[in-house]
Amino acid sequence: MKHTNKTLIAFYGDDFTGSTDALEFLSRAGAKTVLFLENPSADLLDQFRDLDAVGVAGMTRAMEPEEMAQTLQEAFNSLNVLSPRHVHYKVCSTFDSSPEIGNIGTAIVTGRQSFQNNFTPILVAAPNLGRYSAFGNLYARMGIGSAGSIYRLDRHPSMMTHPITPSAESDLRHHLTKQIDEPMGLVDLLDINKSSNELSDKLNSEIARGHKIIFIDAMYENQMVRIGELLDSKAHTQKPLFSVGSSGIEKALGDFWTSTGVLQTRDQWTGLEECSPMLVLSGSVSPITGAQIDWAVQNGFEEIAISPEVLEGGDQESKLIAEYQQQIVLFLKEGKNVILHTSKGPTDPRYQETKNFFEQKGWDELMIRSQTAKRFGRLLGQSANAALKQVPVKRLIIAGGDTSSYVARELGIKAVEMIAPVFPGAPMCRAFAPGFPVDQIEVNLKGGQVGDETYFGALQKGRI
Repeated sequence: MKHTNKTLIAFYGDDFTGSTDALEFLSRAGAKTVLFLENPSADLLDQFRDLDAVGVAGMTRAMEPEEMAQTLQEAFNSLNVLSPRHVHYKVCSTFDSSPEIGNIGTAIVTGRQSFQNNFTPILVAAPNLGRYSAFGNLYARMGIGSAGSIYRLDRHPSMMTHPITPSAESDLRHHLTKQIDEPMGLVDLLDINKSSNELSDKLNSEIARGHKIIFIDAMYENQMVRIGELLDSKAHTQKPLFSVGSSGIEKALGDFWTSTGVLQTRDQWTGLEECSPMLVLSGSVSPITGAQIDWAVQNGFEEIAISPEVLEGGDQESKLIAEYQQQIVLFLKEGKNVILHTSKGPTDPRYQETKNFFEQKGWDELMIRSQTAKRFGRLLGQSANAALKQVPVKRLIIAGGDTSSYVARELGIKAVEMIAPVFPGAPMCRAFAPGFPVDQIEVNLKGGQVGDETYFGALQKGRI
C-alpha cells in the first residue's frame, strides 16, 4: 500500500471529539488524513489512497487501566504496521485523566513497550485553542474558539466540575505523578526561546538526567514550529517517536513540515451552505454546551430532554427511545432544527438524578464514571439512528467528549475526513458509514469546551 511507506504520523485519540482537532491541524497543514473509529484493517485502508497521516478515535479516556493497556497495545501494533515517523497518543488539551479512569501513565508505559523510545515527550499546550503551559502549569480559556477568560486549570469553572475527571491540580507533573511513578523533566518557556541548538541541548540534558517523561511548555503559536523541529529531530527511520499530548503535537509537527516543504499548507476549502433541518446530539455536561443549547432554543431550535428514567433499561428504555425517535422525526419533518440532550451542565437536576440512580444500585464512583458515558452515548445514538432512517439530514452535530465515541459507533460511523474548518478544534467532516443513514453526510464533533454560545446556530447557517 503506497500510504504505508509515507505515513508521517499515526495518532490514537482517547475520545472522538478530541481526535477531530488533531485531524484538523494535520489537514490544514496539507496532510491527507483520515480518522478511523477502529484500528484500520488493510481492506479499510485501501478505501483511502495516498494518506500522509492516520488517526484512530478511541474511548480510552473512559476506561480503567487494565482495559486501556490491552486496547492500546492492539492499537499501537496496528499503527506500527504503517511505519509512521511519529506515533502520538492524543489526550484532551485539559489533560483529562485520573489513576482510575483514562490513566495517561498507562498509555505511556504501553507506548514505551511498543516503540522502545528512551523518553516520552509530552506537549499539552495548544495556544491557538486557548491552552497554555507555563513552567509545567496548564492554563485554559473558557470555551475553545471563544473570547472567554483564561483560568489556571484547577480553577477552571468547567474543569473543576468535570463529571468524570475533575481537575484539582494545574501542575501537570504533579497530576501525572498520581498515575505513574517515573522521573519527569521539563523544557520550559525560557528554554523554548533559545536557539535551536540550545533547545536541543536542553532536551538532551533532560534525557541524560534520566527523565523518562519530559513536558514541553508553550505560550505562543509562533513557538509551535520550533517545538515541531525539536520533536522531529528525535524521530528515527528505524522506529517512530512516541509522544503524548494534545493536538498541539499535530500543530507543532505540521507547522515544522510546512516550513521545510514536506507539506504544503491548505487554505482553500469548500464553503458550507446553510442547512436545515439539522440534528444535534449532546451528551455533554459542560456549562459551555449548556449555554449553547439555551441560546439555540431561544433562537428557534427545538429541544428534547432525555430523562434519567431511560437508564432503568428494559421496557422503560425501549419506550423512551421510541418516544425520542418519534419526537425527532416530527420536528425534522416540520423542518425544525433539533437538539437531543442529556444535560445542560452540572446544575441541571438530571445530573444529580443520574448520579442518584447509579448510587442506588450500589455502584461506586468509578463504576458510575465509566457507565454514564457508555449508556447515554448508546441511547443518543440509537434514538438518532432510528429517526434518521425515516427523515435523513445533511448535517449532524455530536457534542460531548466522553459520550461521542459511543454515539458515533451506534450511528455506524467507520471513519471521518475533514471537509471544512468551522470553529477551532471542531472541523466539519464527511462521515464514512456504509449501510447507515449518516453515510456521506456532514458531521461535526464538539467537545464540551468548544465554541461560544452561538455555536449551534453558526453551524446551521454554515460558518466558514
